[in-house]
Amino acid sequence: MRVGNGAWDQSQIDVYGELLGAALRLADQLDTIDEDTRRFLIACADAAASHWTEKDQGIWEVRGDPQHFLYSKVMCWVALDRAIALADRLGASDRVDGWKHVREEIWETVVRDGWNEQAKAFTQYVGSTALDASNLMMVMVGFLPATDPRMLATIDAIEQRLTDDRGLVFRYLTEDGVDGLAGDEGTFLLCTFWLAQALAMSDQVDRARAVFERAIAFVNDVGLLAEEIDAETGELLGNFPQAFSHIGLVNAAWAISEAERRAARASS
Repeated sequence: MRVGNGAWDQSQIDVYGELLGAALRLADQLDTIDEDTRRFLIACADAAASHWTEKDQGIWEVRGDPQHFLYSKVMCWVALDRAIALADRLGASDRVDGWKHVREEIWETVVRDGWNEQAKAFTQYVGSTALDASNLMMVMVGFLPATDPRMLATIDAIEQRLTDDRGLVFRYLTEDGVDGLAGDEGTFLLCTFWLAQALAMSDQVDRARAVFERAIAFVNDVGLLAEEIDAETGELLGNFPQAFSHIGLVNAAWAISEAERRAARASS
């Protein structure tokens, strides 16, 4: 039993996309999907289709009031998108038309209600002007291309208004009050690597490499990264070592390498 983790009874509807995204990644390495797993994955997609309109606590497990977090809705879109791709393997062809209908409804809702003209960006939740680094994932999961003008504007807004003096990225600004907790927090290395990856995917290679190098400067003497960096002192904070930080590093490095290859091909 874990004590003190307020997320134990929260609603976090993004998880359906995480599960089905992982299933699609593994699909080519699996000869068959057992019956229990097949039913479970179908149930995850159906749950995403049923619950995407609800408020939740989001990826960051906020302690404040539930909101219509964009990331949660995007990940419900991911759940349905991946379930459609897996439908033949899951024996769920009869559900595809319904899943496609809801997938389109989610997409239209996010691009219409998630964009805020005042913020000039996709914002943390519907009706908010606050920024959230998790919206960078819209590029990584294929919800919108990195070159979409709205995504380019969101990337710029996050780099300009959601970073500390070192250029490292916060998850969100605590003064906006959504998390329901007192005090400040450090910048998140995973979010900083997300920014580098999004910049690389939009073919802004020099900016991507600069962000990447700012983040990797905080590896310790044996090459390990923490979860956060103190915005004032540069001290490592949070879980250590943090697997998510290292996963973000690998993904950003790969994206930068791919962007450099595209640039080289374009100039040859």
